[in-house]
Amino acid sequence: MTLFPAPHGTNMSDIKIYTKTSLAEALIGIRSRGWIKNARSENAGGIGNTIEDLLGIQENNLPIPNAAEWELKCQRIKTSSLTTLLHLDPSPRAMKLIPSLLLPCYGWKHEEAGRKYPESEMSFRQTINALHRTDRGFGIYVNKQDRKIEITFNHDVVDDRHSAWMREVDRKVGLDELSTQPYWGFDDLFTQ
Repeated sequence: MTLFPAPHGTNMSDIKIYTKTSLAEALIGIRSRGWIKNARSENAGGIGNTIEDLLGIQENNLPIPNAAEWELKCQRIKTSSLTTLLHLDPSPRAMKLIPSLLLPCYGWKHEEAGRKYPESEMSFRQTINALHRTDRGFGIYVNKQDRKIEITFNHDVVDDRHSAWMREVDRKVGLDELSTQPYWGFDDLFTQ
């Protein structure tokens, strides 16, 4: 069991602990109240913050569940926003694939380079899924036999607007599939 310190100034007796049953009952009670004004309408996470307020859960950005063993996720109706379940660097972690392979070989100039960050600042941010590759050719493959989710690359589907970036990737490492296949093991994801 991992224990995390309560936020500074938090009285442990003020922290609400929910069982699965009590959490479901509390959410049903909130739903039965009808329309509830968003407590923080100025930010995208306001709906989730409002639910946390109503449940008496203190807001935090820790990578731990915010209601006992459950992480609550809220989203506006008809949004195109994706829901992030977790942030977890891919394996093999000892190789530090993001700073040693993905960022230097497949990264691109950060949009704030030269302003907020040094001119040399690079970025490698991808929201990937199993249905479609990104506009830079990255996707995932669910390898059920080896029980892992692998990051894949296919230069044939890179959008034309990234042609200069693709030439740089070709110069640095070539356009073949990733030489070291980053992945998340099923068991690693299960324990998150």
